Amino acid sequence: LAATLHEAYGTHCYPIAADLARYEERERVVTALAPHAAQLAVLINNAGFGTHGYFHETNLERELELIAVNCAAPVHLTKRILPWMLARHEGYILNVASVSSFMPGPVMAIYYASKAFLLSFSEALHEEYRHRGIRVTALCPGPVRTEFQRTAGILGSARSSIASPMDAAPVAEAGLKALFAGKRVETPGLANKAVALAGRLLPRRWMLHWVRDIQEERRRQTRLATEGH
Repeated sequence: LAATLHEAYGTHCYPIAADLARYEERERVVTALAPHAAQLAVLINNAGFGTHGYFHETNLERELELIAVNCAAPVHLTKRILPWMLARHEGYILNVASVSSFMPGPVMAIYYASKAFLLSFSEALHEEYRHRGIRVTALCPGPVRTEFQRTAGILGSARSSIASPMDAAPVAEAGLKALFAGKRVETPGLANKAVALAGRLLPRRWMLHWVRDIQEERRRQTRLATEGH
């Protein structure tokens, strides 16, 4: 990927492979970045994954890894890198949350909770540092055409929400545009904006039933496909 980006745009990329579920690996990333602290202008916390299934069925170790990657890693990297930005009185932090941030998620309980954490964390930092030259934005997309569903063990064609999946490029562009404009939260796509608004305005029990219906249908479709029916 680094070579492809260099060929296409002439930019110089320095890939660092790391398991962000592990504290020492995150520290290794920070150590590698430290010599470039004065030039580091943007931090994008994009790594994340989901699990799918009833809570008593899902794997504990995998879900603790999910919490580490989706929650601990953004906190850890932001904690280390933010002081470099504050020293220059300028910096940009984009945390990739999800439209799932706005509601609980039966049958994906830990994933939805992790994204709610990231949204709350991002909004708090936005308020803390907006007068100190630091812009913090939470990007809350709906379904995106990535390897997310496969990683979570969900059939790619299974129902996800009322919104159709978006390509990654326009989601990334919307996130960066919002970040540089100083927006607190960005939810790309009209349908996703409607879902986010519903999550904030509709009674919680309605949202719980609605999300459970969607996730149970995804689970049913995935199991049927796996079993070859």
